[in-house]
Amino acid sequence: MSADLHATAAGWLAAGQAAVVVEVVKTAGSVPREAGTRMLVSATQAVGTIGGGHLELIAIENARTLLARVPGFEPVDRHYPLGPSLGQCCGGAVTLRFARLDARAAHAWPAPAARFFLQLYGAGHVGRAIVQLLSGIPCQVQWIDEREAEFPAGAALPPHIGKVCVDPVEAEVDSAPANACYLVLTHRHDLDMRITETILRRGDFRFLGLIGSKTKRARFMHRFEQRGIPAGTLDRMTCPIGVPGIAGKEPEIIAVAVVAQLLQLPALAAAATGPAQSCHAPPVQEPR
Repeated sequence: MSADLHATAAGWLAAGQAAVVVEVVKTAGSVPREAGTRMLVSATQAVGTIGGGHLELIAIENARTLLARVPGFEPVDRHYPLGPSLGQCCGGAVTLRFARLDARAAHAWPAPAARFFLQLYGAGHVGRAIVQLLSGIPCQVQWIDEREAEFPAGAALPPHIGKVCVDPVEAEVDSAPANACYLVLTHRHDLDMRITETILRRGDFRFLGLIGSKTKRARFMHRFEQRGIPAGTLDRMTCPIGVPGIAGKEPEIIAVAVVAQLLQLPALAAAATGPAQSCHAPPVQEPR
């Protein structure tokens, strides 16, 4: 489910747009999406996805038939064996619920759980590329920079991403909840150091990623050691950032590697025995 599907539903509801909420309510065997997945279908648009393929095409067709022929219909469930009836190789079965988009459906629709809370420091090329990827992912993001002009002009951010223009930026660290994630990728080394030191001294982070090379990491580690930050806390800082195996220094490629690293956190956190889990990886960004 895309992170802005709730906002789309609210907008359509406020505008009186007739639509159907298609929800996966039951699954068996191998299926494209899990129970609870939803999409919105109007006479002209389909937003979100229940897994694509023939199943989704049939679901859209059925939703539009209901809209056109039975505008006041009550919720109805339909069962689809994916292999025999739809020719999909998943082999499982899905039960879909078709309900009119109304206040009752909106009230019963839970908000998607945020995968993580992130403070993202830096509105440069890499920061913008990361935000673009996170715009469709359920999470909460504070995007922080002291330079108003660096934020994209005229671009509307989705509701789960908030722009924060403030100076000094490192003061925002105190506003984050416990177990937050942090990405530090500003335009200056001294600013990176101030922000990172503030996060390290707070100590309760789930993930701390600092853009840069192994050389930058070594220099920062030495400075932080001299300033009395415990070795155990320093070891939890991730620099370079990004999952291994993704080569390239373009901002868009760095962003893919970093967002993939963040998306690994739920499984890593469940398996971690310490206060936080760090993903060390080969450098995928420009040395700094």
